[in-house]
Amino acid sequence: FQEMSGNNCTAVTDFILLGLIDEPMLCVVLFVIFLGVYTVTLLGNLSIIVLIRKSSQLHTPMYLFLSHLAFVDSAYSSSVTPVMLKSFLVEKTIIPLEGCVAQMFCAAIFGTAEYFLLAVMAYDRYMAICNPLLYSTNMSPKVCTLLLISSYLSSCVNASIFTGCLLVRSFCGPNKINHFFCDYSPLLKLSYSQDNLAEIIPSAFAGSIIMITVLVIIISYVYILFSVLKIKSSEGRSKAFSTCTSHLTAVTLFYGTTTFIYVMPKSSYSEDENKVVSVFYIVLIPMLNPLIYSLRNNEVKGALRKLINRKHLF
Repeated sequence: FQEMSGNNCTAVTDFILLGLIDEPMLCVVLFVIFLGVYTVTLLGNLSIIVLIRKSSQLHTPMYLFLSHLAFVDSAYSSSVTPVMLKSFLVEKTIIPLEGCVAQMFCAAIFGTAEYFLLAVMAYDRYMAICNPLLYSTNMSPKVCTLLLISSYLSSCVNASIFTGCLLVRSFCGPNKINHFFCDYSPLLKLSYSQDNLAEIIPSAFAGSIIMITVLVIIISYVYILFSVLKIKSSEGRSKAFSTCTSHLTAVTLFYGTTTFIYVMPKSSYSEDENKVVSVFYIVLIPMLNPLIYSLRNNEVKGALRKLINRKHLF
């Protein structure tokens, strides 16, 4: 601690993360489980990126966005999971204020990028199914690059707003965060300020991003539904729907859990529920996404078979 100029409290330079649980035996079990989950997350997402880069039949906008989603999932999980794993092994997880802010900033960037990428992928499916003749023009490399740059830039803006609102507040007094990573709400509770804007502005931005991206997804799928219903053959209908089911599964999982944390009133759930839901969307969903997209996708499975056969020939 160091003295703060101008008032009586001492400025916090380090935070103590209380972690997920404090039962020693259970900590060992959870360490092994989550180490396995994190390993599968990194291997699964890296495999998706390598497969898409190596397979010429997957060089389409849909798979370009999927490779970026795999990168974002890996980075999102990596911003939190290693610290969580450490908390299972040590008695006290101490993180400096700068490290805490950096962790929150990274988690905010990649978490927000996931919203935008899922919306961009829904728009891509709309273009492919509703305007197939104009698809290559409407989703040209230039358009895809613009969509990706916009997604990442918007994510940086959102993360900067969260971080900026936190940095204008002072931290003095309690320094124990009842969480396994530096999330915005627990940090806000520990900060000292008479200003309520730090609570309103980030929630308003997060809520706006969720609403805009949800609207893009809903409108895209309404158009897709009407287009698919016009297809005469049931085989054609099921083929059109099959490219959407994995995306819809990923959307439902991610939006369902993050809306619970960032949009619902804070009084409606406990800190322990917050931790459990956070584990789901930061640690488990990045592991599930590669499985959802590979197990239910014939093109990905076909590309993987081709790649394996090519390796056997050499």
